Amino acid sequence: MQKSGVIVGSILGATIVLLALTFVLIPPPTLSPPQIIVTNGHGPSIVGEETSLPVTRDLSLIQIFERTEEGVVQVNVHRTSDVIGSNGVGSGFVFDKNGHIITNEHVVENSDIVTVTFLDGRSYNAEVIGVDAATDIAVIKVNADPSLLKPLHIGDSSNLKVGMGVAAIGNPFGLSGTMTAGIVSALGRLLPQDTGFSIPDVIQTDAAINPGNSGGPLLNSRGEVVGINTAIQSGTGEFTGVGFSIPSNTIAKIVPKLIADGSYIHPWVGISGRDIDPALATALNLVDARGFLIVNVVEGSPAEKAGLKGSDETKEVDGVEYPFGGDVILAVDGKIVRQIDDILIHLQRYKSVGDEMVLEVLRDGRVTNFVVELDERPNSG
Repeated sequence: MQKSGVIVGSILGATIVLLALTFVLIPPPTLSPPQIIVTNGHGPSIVGEETSLPVTRDLSLIQIFERTEEGVVQVNVHRTSDVIGSNGVGSGFVFDKNGHIITNEHVVENSDIVTVTFLDGRSYNAEVIGVDAATDIAVIKVNADPSLLKPLHIGDSSNLKVGMGVAAIGNPFGLSGTMTAGIVSALGRLLPQDTGFSIPDVIQTDAAINPGNSGGPLLNSRGEVVGINTAIQSGTGEFTGVGFSIPSNTIAKIVPKLIADGSYIHPWVGISGRDIDPALATALNLVDARGFLIVNVVEGSPAEKAGLKGSDETKEVDGVEYPFGGDVILAVDGKIVRQIDDILIHLQRYKSVGDEMVLEVLRDGRVTNFVVELDERPNSG
């Protein structure tokens, strides 16, 4: 699913900012023989079950692979609903001894038959237990030989820093048990989706990720899962040095609900607008170029109920029209807001439906706090 010139949305509401990038959810490749051979080889409570105690030291790449390879699986999908049917292959990893396996939602989307193949070649039919398209996470389940179920340890992605080494294991182009390595290139990215919302808090990595890697683990230097490999920025659909992974702390929040209920309900605020840049700060007579200007408030949303106000006029500065008159969000629950990303990450990490969130807002030259009670996001499941 390719997105070019995407208008990024958010779990706050509608349009936020225009990105001139191309994002590609890593498509499951067909199961025909590959044409190219790839040779290069404080946080939430830990969920799932580990095959062994977590290590307390850095491991070599060889040790990381040997420690985790049995917990990584190949996910094969057949869609008989297509006119001629279609096959695809992705990756996944064992979550617990009950046979739950984590993969991407887009890997199993619209699937009719899902099978899981373990390292020793044994395959089992899988049932889709729960999906969350909003974070591109899915949980499937197999009734496999217990000796094959080697759950991977779920790490704390909040401990990641740019420059840290990471490794990806999966099945690029259907080549099972492939490992690549790189570093954390950036943190807190927004990953656009067709829904108009975005996945916040995403990890960017230069570890080689290709079609078939979708759903596989991103591992830190201790062999802990710190992300699910899900997308690349590419014009061809193949690795170009920029890959994206959903962080493990999102796994820790979403997966237990998928196992229990089959879905996850996301909170929202119901606003859209734009980040404060120097030009907009000048137009609004602001001292600092930071914060988020509310342009629109969705009718009936938590934001409207809390009394937040959107822009109701425009102001021309040097021949350019700027929105004017809306509230400027300066902080959320006491944390400084530099741009929309800060609000989205806060919602993703710490908030659920029914929670209250305090927004510090600049209105008419005065700073006021507004308490927003978070409702269920439309089309949240």
